[in-house]
Amino acid sequence: MRNFLNLVPSASQYFSSRRDEKADRAIVFGFNCGQSIAQMLLCLTVVSAGVLHPSAARAIGAIAATPQTIAQTPANAPAPLTKVLTEIDAAANRRDVKAVMAFYSQNFTHSDGLNSQSMEKALTQLWDRYPSLNYRTEIKSWKTEGSAILAETITTIAGTQKKDGRELTLKATIRSQQRFEGEKIVSQEILAEQTQLSSGQNPPTIQVNFPDQVKVGEEYHFDAIVREPLGDDILIGTVLEEPITEKTFFNPSEVELELLNSGGIFKVGKAPATPENRWVSAVLMRQGGIATVSVRLRVVK
Repeated sequence: MRNFLNLVPSASQYFSSRRDEKADRAIVFGFNCGQSIAQMLLCLTVVSAGVLHPSAARAIGAIAATPQTIAQTPANAPAPLTKVLTEIDAAANRRDVKAVMAFYSQNFTHSDGLNSQSMEKALTQLWDRYPSLNYRTEIKSWKTEGSAILAETITTIAGTQKKDGRELTLKATIRSQQRFEGEKIVSQEILAEQTQLSSGQNPPTIQVNFPDQVKVGEEYHFDAIVREPLGDDILIGTVLEEPITEKTFFNPSEVELELLNSGGIFKVGKAPATPENRWVSAVLMRQGGIATVSVRLRVVK
């Protein structure tokens, strides 16, 4: 899993040596970008639909057997579905990977190309690195489709990691749709997400302006704005865009961090010519700390 903690000492040396000089060159790091953490957090919404207690799953199956023609709201969500989501969050908070994976279909599919084996690998790595993550899932809507039930949920995840005296703070929000068939989760699609990571005594506070979805070939704007005044601080950073594939889950990327002349990163991008999901991630550093933000771009016809 990508991790930028090994980047912090190099950044500190950079700021110390360049404080009274004009930064005139890019800095290249073997950067374990925070976006991969966001990618692995995709798994957590699967977790939020996969740890089905058998009795609760049977109750959901009974709900799905009742024909529905319109999407249902959280207000009228059946008690068994609400109970399942509560139990799912509790199971995820225990970080019991085997218990989670026991409820995946052998033919499980994910919109990002994951299967049950790569999902287990991602969860194991994530929970080893972040042993104190906290999950909370809410129902956004639900409906039945034949004998299955589809639930759209919003999951928020927060936690910290401590390593070598440094603390990394993680916050993520993920919106997804899960398909339940009997006692198994058979598929999931991620609809939107944003993950922020920060480290240091005074990391930049980032505000993101970004569309969740664009059409093929369409231009889009990505703004990652530092909210507090920088004063005399030097700000360095970069933006990275990558397709979301199983390969990008586990392979680190090398990026260049450059001096920024403004209080953030402002990018005009162009969506690819074919529908797909992409990551757009910003890395921002000041002398007091580092922050990254990763968002999902859905490219549609």
